Amino acid sequence: MSAISISNFNSSGFILTGFPGLEVDYLWIAIPFTSIYGIVFLGNCLVLHVIRTEPSLHQPMFYFLAMLALTDLCMGLSTMYTVLGILWGFIQEISLDACIAQSYFIHGLSFMESSVLLAMAFDRYIAICHPLHYSSILTQDKIMKIGMAILCRSTLLIPPVIIRLKFLNYCHPHILSHSFCLHQDLIRMACSDIRFNSIYGLALVISNLLLDSVLILISYIMILHAVLAIASQEERIKSLQTCVSHICAVSVFYIPIIGLTMVHRFGKHLSPLVHVLMGSIYILFPPLMNPIIYSIKTQQIRRRVQRLFFLKVM
Repeated sequence: MSAISISNFNSSGFILTGFPGLEVDYLWIAIPFTSIYGIVFLGNCLVLHVIRTEPSLHQPMFYFLAMLALTDLCMGLSTMYTVLGILWGFIQEISLDACIAQSYFIHGLSFMESSVLLAMAFDRYIAICHPLHYSSILTQDKIMKIGMAILCRSTLLIPPVIIRLKFLNYCHPHILSHSFCLHQDLIRMACSDIRFNSIYGLALVISNLLLDSVLILISYIMILHAVLAIASQEERIKSLQTCVSHICAVSVFYIPIIGLTMVHRFGKHLSPLVHVLMGSIYILFPPLMNPIIYSIKTQQIRRRVQRLFFLKVM
C-alpha cells in the first residue's frame, strides 16, 4: 500500500457502530439511553452533594465513595457524545485523534474505578479486622495520598500504549465495534506491528484489573476469617452487612468487563449486536447502578437522600 493511501487511512474518520439492524428504531432506543445517562449524572451528582454537605459523612468510607461517584460521572461524560450522538443522528463517525482521546479516558477511568474499589476493600478490611486502629490508620492525610496514588496509577501508565495508536497505519475497514472507542478495537484495524500495544496492553490489564481483583478477593477472605471468629451471630451479620454495598459495586464492575473480554476474545462468530450490547453494559451499568446500590444499601446515604427530598417537597 502506498504512503499516500496510508496517510488517507490515518486521517479519515472511524465509523461508529450503533445497533446493527435496528437503525429504523434509533429514536425509540435513544429515549431510554438518554434517560439512563440522565440517571447516571443525577445519581452520582446526588451522592457527591450528600457527602459534601453532610458533616457526619466526612469519613474514609464516604470519601472513597465520593471518588467512585466522581469516576462514574466522568465515565458517563466520556462516552455520552458518541453514544447519544449516533442514536439521535448527530454523528456517524469520529476522527482518529478524538477516538484516541476517548479510548484514553475510557480505559483510564476503568483502571481508576478498579483502584477505588480496591481502596474501598482496604477500608472495609481495616474497619472489620482492626476497628480500634481504624481512625489512626485511615487519616485524612493517608486518604489524600491514596487518592493521588490512584490518580497517578490510572493516568500515567496508559499514555505509552495510547500515544502509539497515533502512529499506527490503519489499512483495514474503519468500522468500530461499538459507539465509542476502545484500544483493542483500534489495534484490530491496524496493519502495523502491534506487538508493543498487545504486550503492554496485556501487562496493564494484569497489573491493574487482574491484580486489583485478586487483592479484593484476598481482603474479603481475611474479612470473612475475622467475622467468623466473632462469637455473636448478630455481630457477625452486622459486620458483613457493612460490606454488601461494596460487594455489589465490585460485581457490577467486574462482571461486565469479564463479559466484554470474553465476547472480544471468543465471540467473533456472534452477532455484532451482542458486541454492542456488551459494550453498552460495560460503560453504563456500573455508573448507573453504583448510586442506586449505595443509596439503598448504605443507611447514612439513604437517610440523607430521604431527608433532602422531604425538605424539597415541604
